[in-house]
Amino acid sequence: MASIVDLIARLREIEADGSRSDRRLATVVLGDLDFASKASIDDLAARAGVSEPTVTRFCRTLGTDGIRDFKFRLAQALAIGGAFLVPRPPAAEGRRIVDTIADAAIGAIEAMRASADPERIEAAAERLASARAVLAYGSGGSSSIAASEMQHRLFRLGIAVAAYSDGELQRMTASAAGRDTAIVAFSISGHVRPIVEAVTIARQYGASTIVVTAPASPLAEAGEIVVPFSIGEDDVALLRPSPTRYALIGCVDMLALATAEAMGPQVLERLRRIKQNINTLKHNDPGLPIGD
Repeated sequence: MASIVDLIARLREIEADGSRSDRRLATVVLGDLDFASKASIDDLAARAGVSEPTVTRFCRTLGTDGIRDFKFRLAQALAIGGAFLVPRPPAAEGRRIVDTIADAAIGAIEAMRASADPERIEAAAERLASARAVLAYGSGGSSSIAASEMQHRLFRLGIAVAAYSDGELQRMTASAAGRDTAIVAFSISGHVRPIVEAVTIARQYGASTIVVTAPASPLAEAGEIVVPFSIGEDDVALLRPSPTRYALIGCVDMLALATAEAMGPQVLERLRRIKQNINTLKHNDPGLPIGD
């Protein structure tokens, strides 16, 4: 397995604390990353005013195998995180922050609504409504939030549900699943290995497997019922939190509402109990949502 090297961070360390020649090379590279990712060894040496063997030693100091490996990793770093290397001035003041967040959230939800498949949502809800137990899986930021929210939406309907964001626990609980278990797994990319493995494990034991993920992804292939989820991101507002989670929560709410309707009027008594007991213990305002 190749070693993991954060080339940009390493270059900055060497620019601050390296030898004289290494500092010069690091400054040249950081000053023009695009040039460095394409330059020949003699061009790089000439711009830094050092010898070609010095460039080779510099590349090895960085943790790369030589100039070719250095250029490959630098180009890779630029492709992945290049947008974060050049600060962009903020837009005009006023309502900028309010509008940036609100517009992004609305855009994500509208994109999700346009691509939502009602038939698949209803099919998934039928499985959730009839399951003895539901396991919700998510990993990382937005997907783990969605799994947790799935738990919050379903327990109040009287469904035995638990959410897991730890990969080992996902595999373990999937191994204990059976035909009366429904799995609902969230992954924006569909490439999170532990979740793919957990869904595969659960399915072999007969559990219903519902996946909310990117079409044609490994997780989509592993799941039984696929609820397609694909919201494009951009790098226009790098400091803005991802609006995708708003759309993912919207998808959770669609599944929750469809499940409640599939279960029928019986869920109303449970919701009434929750409302009664919560509001008895705090400010009684019928207009407030259940659970604040």
